[in-house]
Amino acid sequence: MLRNREFRQFAIIFFLIAAASVTLGFANNMAAGILALFSSFAFGTAFFVFTKARYKSLMQISEQIDLVLHNADHLFIAESEEGELSILQSEITKMMLRIREQNDALKKEKEHLADSLADVAHQLRTPLTSITLVLSLIENTSDEKERKNLIRETEELLVRMDWLLTSLLKLSRLDAGIAVFQKEQVNINSLITAALQPLQIPMELHNISLQADVPPGITIDGDFNWLSEALQNIFKNCMESAGDNGKIDIHCEDNPIFMEITIHDSGAGFKKEDLPNLFNRFYRGQNSSTAGYGIGLALCRTIITRQGGSITARNHPRGGAMFVIRFPK
Repeated sequence: MLRNREFRQFAIIFFLIAAASVTLGFANNMAAGILALFSSFAFGTAFFVFTKARYKSLMQISEQIDLVLHNADHLFIAESEEGELSILQSEITKMMLRIREQNDALKKEKEHLADSLADVAHQLRTPLTSITLVLSLIENTSDEKERKNLIRETEELLVRMDWLLTSLLKLSRLDAGIAVFQKEQVNINSLITAALQPLQIPMELHNISLQADVPPGITIDGDFNWLSEALQNIFKNCMESAGDNGKIDIHCEDNPIFMEITIHDSGAGFKKEDLPNLFNRFYRGQNSSTAGYGIGLALCRTIITRQGGSITARNHPRGGAMFVIRFPK
């Protein structure tokens, strides 16, 4: 409707100008009037043909955009030979491709959310089922010693569930961008000490020795608490891998290009097929026998990469698993 009104306005203005030109031409002499008449007719015809074709192209583009809006699978807009319309068509195509990318990203996020919720439900269902069974055993057990053992087992299951929910909450905060990382100088020795603090008693109970080669005075820019959380998850993984009478080695290298922390345990190392998926959420390995949930390493990678670092995992040449954390300068 708007295009038709604009076209009529242009036609009226042109008609008035042409009529004035012809009138002035005939006022001077017959030849000037006839020349003005034919010139106005020729120019008017060319203007009409050009304008009609231009509005037809604009109408086609408008119809195709409307088709795209009502059909997400349609992403084709016919090319135009005109300069300005060709540029417009190109920009609209870019916009539509960008919209398609965003739609695909939203679909993947929805699928990931659905899969994550299913994984969380599964991970919580297992300890809840175990707790239900243990509680029924406690109810039917008269032996005081066995009852205490079952109560201790229930407490351990509750602690594991609390850790899982806390880790998932931290991951969701990181994904949503709610968590804010502080930018401060972090001393590596203090960071490692803080990360190992909650694990000292379990390491002592399992007789796991620790050897650290960390030069004094090395610092990085980051968030102390979050980085401590990340390192603690790695140490916990290494402790479980090393097992009784195992060993964990920590080595730190600082140079003008990067600061690197290497953590190596004396366990069996990683299976080759597990290496590409170690940092994926809820991945526990194809033949995993540990009681983990597959969330600690995913949280660790998210924390480190969000602060500009990187983490990789591989098998050490002398055996055992090795984690390498690197912060470029």
